[in-house]
Formats: sequence, C-alpha cells, structure tokens
Amino acid sequence: MNAMDTIYAGFFEVDDWQAQYLREGTYRLGIADRVQVDFLPHPLNPEGYEACARYDAIGVFIGTKVSRTTLEALPRLRLVLTMSTGYDHIDIEACREHGVVVCNVPHYGENTVAEHTFALILSLSRKLHAAYFQSLRGEYQVRALRGFDLYGKTLGVVGAGSIGLHVIRIARGFGMKVLAYDSRPQQLLADVLGFTYTDMDTLLRESDIVTLHVPATPATYHLINRETLSKMKRGALLINTARGSVVDTEALLWALEEGILAGAGLDVIEGEEYITEESALLRMPLAEQTLKQLVQAQVVLRRENVVFTPHIAFNSQEAVGRILDTTLQNLYAFLQGNPQNVVT
Repeated sequence: MNAMDTIYAGFFEVDDWQAQYLREGTYRLGIADRVQVDFLPHPLNPEGYEACARYDAIGVFIGTKVSRTTLEALPRLRLVLTMSTGYDHIDIEACREHGVVVCNVPHYGENTVAEHTFALILSLSRKLHAAYFQSLRGEYQVRALRGFDLYGKTLGVVGAGSIGLHVIRIARGFGMKVLAYDSRPQQLLADVLGFTYTDMDTLLRESDIVTLHVPATPATYHLINRETLSKMKRGALLINTARGSVVDTEALLWALEEGILAGAGLDVIEGEEYITEESALLRMPLAEQTLKQLVQAQVVLRRENVVFTPHIAFNSQEAVGRILDTTLQNLYAFLQGNPQNVVT
C-alpha cells in the first residue's frame, strides 16, 4: 500500500473505552490522518457485509468469523487485525489467496490466563461454585462443601508454552507436583521451574488436575475425547482455558456422568459463540451436529460441578490494554510497509 494512501478501517467487538483508546492511539502514532476508522460493538456478520464493503482493514476479535465469503464480500480488504493470539476464526488459506495480510497479538496475557486457570481450579477444589448455588437455595450443607488442598497434588499441564509455563510457576507456588506434556520440551525450563516432562498417558493417569493450554489446530481437535478421558485418574478435574474444539463435549459429559471427572472448569466450550450470543441462533441455520453440541453443552453447563466463564480468561484491564497497544502497532507497521506479527 502506498505510504500516502488513506485507508478505511472497521474495528468490531469493541467497547466505548476501547474505541477511545484506539482512536487516541492513532494520534499518538501519527497515523490519524491516514486512517478513517469506524468502531462497532458487535461482531462483523453477513448482514453487515454490504455496509463494510469499503473497508481496507478490519480489526476483529474471536466473535467474528473471517471466511472466504467474508473476503469476497469485502473486495477492498487488505488487512485483518485480530485482537487475539489464536486465529482459528480466520480462514488463513483464503486470506493468502486474496492477498490479505493477517496480524495477531502473539503475547499479551500469559500471566492473565494462568491466573484465571487457578481461579477455575480453586472454585472447584474448594467447592466455591457449589457453595454459591447452595446460598441461592438457602442451603448450607457444610459436609457437602468439603474441598481438597492443592498442596501435594499433581497438576498435569498439556501444552507448556507461554501460558502453560506461567501456570506451572503458580502451581509450584502452591506446592504442587507438576507433570507437563509438550511437543517441544525444554529441559532447562523444567530444571529451573521444577517440573517433569512426560508422555500424555502418564500425565493423564497420574494427575489430580489436568489443564489444557494448546492452540486450536487439526492435531488438537478433540485431543480430549472418550479414549483419553478414560485414562484419567478417577475423580480428577479438567480445566480448559484453551479452545473449545480441544475437548469433545459429548465425551466430557460422559466422563462427568460416569464420575471419571469430579468436575470441570471451562472458559471455552464447543459452540460457545451460540451460547454466549443467543441472538446468533436466530440469524443463521444450524447444522444438526451443531445443534447436538449445543444441547450437550447446555447439559454440561447446568451441572454444579462445572464452572463456566464465557471466554474471559484473557479479560483483565491490563491484558486488554496490551492487546490494543499491539493491534495499533500492527496497524502502524502495515502502513509503514513492514507488517509485523503476520500469521499468513
């Protein structure tokens, strides 16, 4: 893009303060005169494609699906700024074919997600969630609310990357033993933080709590399924702050009903976009498989031994600020003709 060009951009799924922050950021970076920006609180959806056809760039979060159809409806589009680390909501191959650059935010909330992971763990281990439901009913059955100490327990971390390592650091502070499974083990980190790399089967068999920190890829699709769940220590907890597709919801429900799992802490689940945005159910036809997943997810989420948060593990004030800063830097770099954090 020519250095003198003015581009039109739409940022979706942003609050008023985020819009103000981004607007002020274009002035701080000296690009306000080169970017005309619209800020919208909702995701980009097919009903809005016609109104957005003039955009050269869009800023989106995970609620916006950037598909081949999206790209065809936005013929001027040259840049997608996703305000997330993961980009499974974007058709990368289609972007590549259309010459659209995709930039993400590789690092912003490793400690933030790790802290949320332990919020879910503690909610289950100390029966905070169950106690809340008891209080709503005016019941106080103390014996039923007896939890367990984390000290001395074994935490299994599936995916010892940036987030997983922060989880391990916190776990060691609780006095937990930590097993980790990762495709690229780094023994020096294990020695420094005091954890042990192992194979997946051993991790599942020996862990009191298993927490997932892997990206959504074809290789991790339903990584946790009936077979892997059947290998877990009976009465263990499962925590997922990664992506919903990593866990087979039908298998998760089975493991909870069979008592293989004593509970689950979920920040993500398959079909979460329909669960957290009910109006989406009215806007589009759903495949039979999607409807089945939604029913299964609703059954899972109604259980008192399941804690669900609507994909907010990243959502601290500090982390969101870092997301916006990196997104602005990605826009600036693109305008300078030197895109950064490119995932295509």
